[in-house]
Amino acid sequence: MIRKISDRAKPGSISLGLGEPDLPTPEVIVREAVRVIQEEKNGYTLQAGLPALRERIIGDYPHMNLNPEQVIVTAGSQESLYLILRTLVEEGDEVLMPDPGFIAYPMITRMVGGREVRYRLPARKDFSFDIDDFKSKISKRTKVVICISPSNPTGRALSREELQAMAEAVTASGSNTFIVSDEIYRELYYTPERPASISEFYPRTVIVSGLSKSMRMTGWRIGWLAGDEAVIKAALVLHGYVVTCASSISQKAALAAWTHEAAAAREEYRAIFHRRRDHLLGLLRDQLGLRCVTPEGAFYTMVDVSQYGDEMKVAEAGLEQGVVTIPAAAFGDESRGYLRISFCADEERLSEGVRRLGAALKTIEAH
Repeated sequence: MIRKISDRAKPGSISLGLGEPDLPTPEVIVREAVRVIQEEKNGYTLQAGLPALRERIIGDYPHMNLNPEQVIVTAGSQESLYLILRTLVEEGDEVLMPDPGFIAYPMITRMVGGREVRYRLPARKDFSFDIDDFKSKISKRTKVVICISPSNPTGRALSREELQAMAEAVTASGSNTFIVSDEIYRELYYTPERPASISEFYPRTVIVSGLSKSMRMTGWRIGWLAGDEAVIKAALVLHGYVVTCASSISQKAALAAWTHEAAAAREEYRAIFHRRRDHLLGLLRDQLGLRCVTPEGAFYTMVDVSQYGDEMKVAEAGLEQGVVTIPAAAFGDESRGYLRISFCADEERLSEGVRRLGAALKTIEAH
């Protein structure tokens, strides 16, 4: 649905749709990539990735006491998701995932023969975590629980208390399940502290993450999988047959993502998106009178357009006015009546995009 909407955009449209940072990759990484291309031989790396890169990844999770055999560098976090679900899920196994949640979760689950079960993030509570609903959905048949914080599509981040409650509920269920923690947006947050990881509360956690969002490296395809050694070794066999190894040039350039210069770029990036978030929310609320969720992370807000009818109709009207938005029902039943709006655009384009959305809403009112 997301691609279908985006592909139908008219020339000159403003996209408030796809989730891809519009800012350039930090210069320190670009410089290193150029140097690597010009000065080094760039053949295959080890299947699991450069040892130096795996060591840097390990350093991000000191509480997990990882060793290099517990990390795979992947072709983006999406490959990591595929690898871990293919490795852990057998025919008929239940995978408990958020509603709303990233569209790849149910699709990959079906691809590997699993059965999706959804725990609700209630729209009426601004898509916050509902521990009672979560407890009602987990069972001894649950093989994997997917946790994403901050979330695509809602931008909400789970608090330490919510993560601990989730971990305790999984433990109490007796399912011996693995939690797959999707942390691709963890470095993009608007709270005083970086959001916690459920791996701090639950030992059987497998981390899925990468540099696509935090370092604006979507096309470089650098992600990782980290966790239980036996599971990671099994996933490594599959990874070797799927891609052999992640791009050697991207891996070598990615080493610069742990430098002081890259850290400064990340701080600047967060500040820019924080300003954009506040600018967009102000426009949507003050100019259009729409209810929208205040995200703690990522670069999305969920906007309630249910008073105008079906969210697809609103998105279609937006296309006619030259603005791309995403009908949030694509992410689950809980988000029907909402649009997911991205702030991967500067303030001027956000202002014009909201103006066009307002014009679209007026055409619906006129009917």
